[in-house]
Amino acid sequence: MSTAPPSFTRSLKMVGALFIILSVITPASSIFVIAPGVLQQAGSGAFLSFVAGAFACLFTAFVYAELSSAFPLTGGEYAIVGHILGPLAGFIILGINFVTLILVVTVLALGVSHYLNIIFVDLSPVVTGVTTVLIATLFAVLNIKVNALITGFFLALEMLALAIMTYLGFTHTYRPFSDLWQHPLHLGMTGGLDPTSLSLIGLSTSVAIFAYNGYGTAVYLGEEMHDASRQIARTILGSLFISIVAEALPVTAVLLGAPDLTSLFSAENPFSSFIAVRGGHLMNILMSLCIALAIINANIASMVIASRMLFSTGRDHVWTASINQSLSLIHKRYHSPWVATLICGVLASLACFINLTLLLVITGTTIVVVYGALCLAALVGRRNKTTSHATYRMPFFPLPPLLALVVLLYVIYANYMDVAIGRPSLWVTLGISAVSTAYYYFILQRRGAWVLHRDTN
Repeated sequence: MSTAPPSFTRSLKMVGALFIILSVITPASSIFVIAPGVLQQAGSGAFLSFVAGAFACLFTAFVYAELSSAFPLTGGEYAIVGHILGPLAGFIILGINFVTLILVVTVLALGVSHYLNIIFVDLSPVVTGVTTVLIATLFAVLNIKVNALITGFFLALEMLALAIMTYLGFTHTYRPFSDLWQHPLHLGMTGGLDPTSLSLIGLSTSVAIFAYNGYGTAVYLGEEMHDASRQIARTILGSLFISIVAEALPVTAVLLGAPDLTSLFSAENPFSSFIAVRGGHLMNILMSLCIALAIINANIASMVIASRMLFSTGRDHVWTASINQSLSLIHKRYHSPWVATLICGVLASLACFINLTLLLVITGTTIVVVYGALCLAALVGRRNKTTSHATYRMPFFPLPPLLALVVLLYVIYANYMDVAIGRPSLWVTLGISAVSTAYYYFILQRRGAWVLHRDTN
């Protein structure tokens, strides 16, 4: 007698899903952690980089929306790719996501101390990181609706902080808006302002794409959403639109409202510098606290996502029978994958003791491979009809996946030219893919065909 695979309770509405996914994207953290690199590289050309990045992400969001509508599974990208491109391709994506989703939690946690140090001096990044991960783990064990409320509350504070910064920039501008796209400037080698080249804007666009990243993780909530095949596409596109507005507006406001562009671009963190100049020291403290809370919030949301991917690996029989059974357990009261969540918390906590640069190398380019696989899956799925049952169909097909692939190839080139982190990260991604391939052939295939779960609700 066969036993039905474990399943979640469909209790999450679209608004709750938006709260969680926007918390994964965490626009405030993107602005204060990722966007400074765009300004320091492209200067006021960052405006064009964020606009170009928004269009590139829109292509990928269309792909995510259609594929997630066809396969709204907790396994996320690996389940989608496995159903369309085959089990080997799916398992390679599983290996990449298994490493990435857990280490992203670690990278975020290690950044909390930087923003708390403005009040609590000499905080240990490792101790603060481990504490942040443990807090996120305890919250992530709770019911998904509770997590939606918690992340929604912190998200409101995060958006308020960005709104204040936007207000400070737009209320007193020092240059016309047309300068941002007609005469972009960046900090030259001599310390003065030089015209920003198209190549610099292009290189910075790859960073802007990462600032918007996270909208696709909505698929991990697919088995807990009401009417998932319809609502998940709206969640993906809606979260991207909100994140574009929440990130592009503050960037524009700062570029227009900064009194001195040379000082802005040479600052260690241009946005913190802008807040200190325009809002004062107290405002800078309050903003730093908001960013710390935003990162903690992103940790909670990211832990929710990572735990569901790990749960799915147990349900799809990736490990030994005893491990699979444990990972597939769902809490009777909270309806959450509690064992998978606790394991993610332990792994992310241990990873806090790894050098941050190494963590960035490991996670730096993995998303490029995942995006690329999804674009290929969208093209193949239309051709072999495996996605014909999707409720949402992307507009202008096949342009979105084809254009996204072109952008991804450029991102790979840009990372290859970065010998410090980008190029090593590409080699690490290839290494993870090779290990995943070996595990698939020498362990999974010897057990027989690897059959992925398919939601029948």
